Amino acid sequence: MTAPRALRFVLGDQLTRRVSSLVDLDPERDVVLIVEVQAEATYVRHHKQKIAFLFSAMRHFAAELETEGIAVDYVRLDAAGNTGSFTGELERAVARHRPARVVVTEPGEWRVWEMMQAWREELPVPVEIREDNRFLCPRGDFVRWAEGRHALRMETFYRGMRRRTGLLMEGSEPIGGRWNFDHDNRKRLPKGHRPPERRGFAPDAVTREVLALVAARFADHFGDLDGFAWPVTRANALTALGHFLQDCLPSFGDYQDAMKEGEPFLYHALIAPALNAGLLTAEEVCAAAERAYKEGTAPLHCVEGFIRQILGWREYVRGLYWARMPDYARTNALGAGRDLPWFYWSAETPMNCLAHCVRDTRAHAYAHHIQRLMVTGNFALLAGIDPAQVEEWYLVVYADAYEWVELPNVHGMVLWADGGVMGSKPYAASGAYIDRMSDYCSGCSYDVKAKTGPKACPFNYLYWNFLIENEERLSGNPRMAMPYRTLAGMDPKRRAGIIADASRFLDSLSAEPENGREQGRLALEVPA
Repeated sequence: MTAPRALRFVLGDQLTRRVSSLVDLDPERDVVLIVEVQAEATYVRHHKQKIAFLFSAMRHFAAELETEGIAVDYVRLDAAGNTGSFTGELERAVARHRPARVVVTEPGEWRVWEMMQAWREELPVPVEIREDNRFLCPRGDFVRWAEGRHALRMETFYRGMRRRTGLLMEGSEPIGGRWNFDHDNRKRLPKGHRPPERRGFAPDAVTREVLALVAARFADHFGDLDGFAWPVTRANALTALGHFLQDCLPSFGDYQDAMKEGEPFLYHALIAPALNAGLLTAEEVCAAAERAYKEGTAPLHCVEGFIRQILGWREYVRGLYWARMPDYARTNALGAGRDLPWFYWSAETPMNCLAHCVRDTRAHAYAHHIQRLMVTGNFALLAGIDPAQVEEWYLVVYADAYEWVELPNVHGMVLWADGGVMGSKPYAASGAYIDRMSDYCSGCSYDVKAKTGPKACPFNYLYWNFLIENEERLSGNPRMAMPYRTLAGMDPKRRAGIIADASRFLDSLSAEPENGREQGRLALEVPA
């Protein structure tokens, strides 16, 4: 083979033949480079299943390209001479193949974007960085939409995206006469109700090899490998999507906020890892959901709720990330600074809801959005946990987590660390919300009905303590007027009791093992 016209570098979360770096590929002249590197598996100590999912999906994707007759230069983690970094492996590949140019698609994370800018200076050939065509709102379009706005509300953006794409639209108006059916999507799971079984995928020979590699090389990382069942090929991802559309979507909206012991998946799609890695595209997933409504197999409120998560939230947080980075990550509007408790890793806590969510996360590298927002996230907000430590935890533990999607959701939505750029108020709640939407409280050591005292649910007094601690910052927020009116009329003795209970409880967290803070530590320097 003569020297390639282009070396096309595909990152591990760009596993689609339709990605912009591959759309004009010449099988006769070009080489595709895909690399497994230590730095990307360890810049935070990712969940074992997350690493296994990506390495297996990458190997399967490379094999699919080779069946098309495309030359693939695939560098395994355990290959001789592997430098352990994107930059090192790209430099070695350029030296091997001597291409006329390098073609890449823009990455999903700021730190890799900075690497790519350096490649243009460091490599002896031109580097072409292309727009990521897998998203429905290009980065530049979001910047233009956001220009001049302090508060970037998802609902406004979402309506614009509905008009732009025509999804669930009749001309210029939304189908059903409403943009948002969120109020119809907050039902508790009925007693005795059995959700459908998860459609999992048994590991094939490639995945088993990867699982063994991960078990050996990343044994000290968080998470279990037993029960790995993620779709690691496009065919499997389409099967998972089909299962969701047929068996789950018709009830997804009703129970999307519900939580239940022993049922970590319920009616959720479980396609986010595949979607964020490129095995599925946002356009095809939204179109398939809309088709289910038009064919009468799923009701409008369920379909709209699902499409809003992808066309609305997913596109929105990605746009916000790129519009506001890198300064966005450094904000801390509420001045939160406590250390992340050890039980976020160990699940060793008498709070039943938190214990279950952490155990499920450890077992599956997964928790659904309400568990993330209103249990693990709500606790971190109320306890005043340092945003950087919370965000690192979310990035570590979930198979679908990349900084572009994790950071805005946690920083803005969960912790309100951006001071209201994303949300008009903090998503703070007492134990009553968890009790209403789950069965966790019935098996808890604490009493969700008790407001104060040693047996009271910590969420109850932490909620009011959060309002007290942030009274100067939040009392003028119109959406916080009702709780602050209640606080203003509260008996001073009760207020003092709340502060005492919260102080006692929060002080007990600092006595937990120091190494809990090291479980997912972000490296001070990431090799480029």
